[in-house]
Amino acid sequence: MKMYLISDNIDTLTGMRLAGVDGIVVHEREELRCAIENAMEDKDVGVILLTEKFGREFPDLIDEIKLERTMPLLIEIPDRHGTGRKKDFITSYVNEAIGLKL
Repeated sequence: MKMYLISDNIDTLTGMRLAGVDGIVVHEREELRCAIENAMEDKDVGVILLTEKFGREFPDLIDEIKLERTMPLLIEIPDRHGTGRKKDFITSYVNEAIGLKL
């Protein structure tokens, strides 16, 4: 199974290509939808990597696809600017999940 990157910037795509991951750069909602659909049609693609910016800008589109399909997996990754999440993201996530303050 292959990974495929859908990025909002060329730098992330270039870095991932150096690691052997193919992909595309898109900026608009419809471009993103078409890129995801094309990647999902490829039976060799098992994981679609998306930069976090797409998750922030188009959460409804990403959530809709994640709920409808089990394969390929859609994974959000930070881009070259780092993660957009707060520093205690993991701790707060665990707190919410189990209901205990760590």
